[in-house]
Amino acid sequence: MEVLDPITLVLSVVLTLFIALYFYGWRRNTYNLPPGPRPLPIIGNLHILDRNRPYQTLHQLSKKYGPVYTVQLGVQKVVVLCGYEAVKDALVNHADVFLGRPNVPLFLEISKGHGIIFAHYEIWKVMRRFTLSTLRDFGMGKEAIENKISEESDYLVKKIRSYKGEAFDNAKIINAAVANIIVFILLSKRFDYEDPTLLKLIKIVNESMQLIGTPMAMLYNAFPTVIGWCSSVRKTVMQNVDELHAFIRETFTNQKKELDVNDQRNLIDSFLVKQKEEKPYLELYFTNENLTVLVTDLFSAGMETTSITLRWGLLLMMKYPEIQKKVQSEIERVIGLSEPQVIHRKDMPYTDAVIHEIQRFGNIVPSNLPHATTQDVNFRGYFLPKGTHVMPLLTSVLYDKDHFIKANEFYPEHFLDSSGNFVRKEAFMPFSAGKRSCAGENLAKMELFMFFTRLLQNFTFKAPPEATLDLTPAVGFTAGPLAHKICAIPRV
Repeated sequence: MEVLDPITLVLSVVLTLFIALYFYGWRRNTYNLPPGPRPLPIIGNLHILDRNRPYQTLHQLSKKYGPVYTVQLGVQKVVVLCGYEAVKDALVNHADVFLGRPNVPLFLEISKGHGIIFAHYEIWKVMRRFTLSTLRDFGMGKEAIENKISEESDYLVKKIRSYKGEAFDNAKIINAAVANIIVFILLSKRFDYEDPTLLKLIKIVNESMQLIGTPMAMLYNAFPTVIGWCSSVRKTVMQNVDELHAFIRETFTNQKKELDVNDQRNLIDSFLVKQKEEKPYLELYFTNENLTVLVTDLFSAGMETTSITLRWGLLLMMKYPEIQKKVQSEIERVIGLSEPQVIHRKDMPYTDAVIHEIQRFGNIVPSNLPHATTQDVNFRGYFLPKGTHVMPLLTSVLYDKDHFIKANEFYPEHFLDSSGNFVRKEAFMPFSAGKRSCAGENLAKMELFMFFTRLLQNFTFKAPPEATLDLTPAVGFTAGPLAHKICAIPRV
């Protein structure tokens, strides 16, 4: 007897529960939402999406339905925005209207409305203001954090040298190196690359990011009431979240015992000081719950996206050795054997262009985080009621052929003029845009430049003999490279 695969089995179960789903909330509305592909009852348009990379299907659909259209994911209608002009119009020109977050079941269970990434308006506003202020105090733009990145680069170079040119998988050590930067800001400490606590935290984040981008997670978000009881994805993700939250709560509980308001060592200390200052008769924002989720958000985002970008960078340098050589020539000319510093970036237009192109081509968060309208709005000829789920598709911006002439290729010249000077591109949105853009953008830029230049200063990266360099992105909410090994040949 033929055994059904899990996706087919779940869809079969869903189709048999039409009545239950109807009472759960499936209904046609009369709003003037943008047109889109015709949905089937119950499953909507799920059947037409690429199961592993739905953002690719959504990008393709814009060629037929235009830059603003509607898809139905199960019972949920989603307005998709494609291309630079439409995404900018929403996130920048109508920033206040599109800064909400929809109640996506799995994301809601993870955050419960706390923290910064998935929090709603008032909590988000307070947490973002605090985060930006504290990152400035302890990180972004400070010489201390630049020194910390340089110090961590030394550890990373030393670790890579230990492989003596033999093939190795770089995922674990790059994750660890990048994680140590945000850990320094959050906790004022550094982990050894083999520290079991750090490895466990990295595994939790990596596994969860991968799982929430799988087809089963999409089905759970579409039909949480129906398949929640049998969702192994939800179970694993929530176990991971509980374990990470327990570590964070233990950490800040210990820090609270030795807190000195006149000597705030890290972000957690600063939060605890704010907590002591809050007036008990007013609405409280600096709660233990918000601290737990905020640290989770910052650790996950601060480690995952930057480390994936660096891994894409090294893979692309192996794939295009002539580009790697040009970067190394510029490093030799501008930096020589000195330690790279952020100030060098302005004198290194080619390296800067390559890093930008790595971010564009790598397309790390292709679907973007979901948005929601905070009020009724007439947008581009359509009426979007308050609470409309909106997907500003970042892959459609970073691969917008009106702004990147070779959008489907790795082409650093996208960011260079005819004289070789660096050129900024308005459609360069790897950190999203508007009021919900990544709070750690400036820190990430520092890390990418300093880690990348230090690595190419010290090594030439090559593929192992007979290895195939596959640029297909892995399945997950973040789109990292597939597992691969590299050889790092010492240069100095």
